[in-house]
Amino acid sequence: MTPLFAAANLWEIFLQCDLAGQIITVGLAISSIITWAVMLGKRNDLADLRRLNLAFEQRLREERTLLDLPESFRNKRVIPYADLFADASEAYWRAASILKEKGEDSPRARLEHAENAIQRAIARQVLRYESSMIFLATVVSGAPFMGLLGTVWGVMEAFSAVAGQQSAGIAALAPGISAALLTTIAGLVVAIPSMFGYNFLLGKMKQLITEIENYASSLADRIELESVR
Repeated sequence: MTPLFAAANLWEIFLQCDLAGQIITVGLAISSIITWAVMLGKRNDLADLRRLNLAFEQRLREERTLLDLPESFRNKRVIPYADLFADASEAYWRAASILKEKGEDSPRARLEHAENAIQRAIARQVLRYESSMIFLATVVSGAPFMGLLGTVWGVMEAFSAVAGQQSAGIAALAPGISAALLTTIAGLVVAIPSMFGYNFLLGKMKQLITEIENYASSLADRIELESVR
C-alpha cells in the first residue's frame, strides 16, 4: 500500500465517521502537533541551558575569587548557574552589611545566608526545568483514553445503527466501526511518540537537576573557603 493510497484511505474512513468520532480525531491530531512542538522546543531549551551552564561554570573556575567578581557576573540570570551565583553573592554581602551594622558580623552567619539563597535559587531553576513537563505527562496519559472514548463511542454507534435498522449490513456498521478504529489509531499515534519524548526529556531534566545540585555544593564550598580567609 503506497503512502498516498493509505492517506486517501484514512481520509475516506474519517469521512465515514460520525461527528463525535471526527471531533475526537481532529482533537487528537491537534494535540499531536502541539505535543511535537513542545517536545522539540523543550529539547532545545534544555540543551541550550546545559551549554550555558557549563560555559559559566568554566568561567568561574578560571577566577581565583568569587565574592569580589564584578557586577557583570551577577547580571546573567538567564543562565541557571549564574542565577545561583548572583543570589548567593548578593545574600552574602547583604548579610555582611546588616550584621556589621549590628556589630555581630561573623563568617558563619554570612555563609548561612548565602546557602539559603542557593537553595531558593535551586528550587526556582528546577521549576524552570520542569516547565511543560506536566503538559506532556497529561498527553501521554490522556491520549489513549481519548482514543478509547472514540472506540467505545464508535462501537455504541454501530450497535445503535444495527438495532435501529434490525440488520447487520456493512452500511449500517461502517460509520461506528470507522470511528472506533480511527480514534484508536489516533490515540496511539499521539500517545506513543509522546511517551518516548517525555521519558527522554525526563532523563535530560534529571541530569540537569543533578548537575545544578553538584554545582551548588561546589559554589557553597568556594564561598565558605573565601569567607574564612
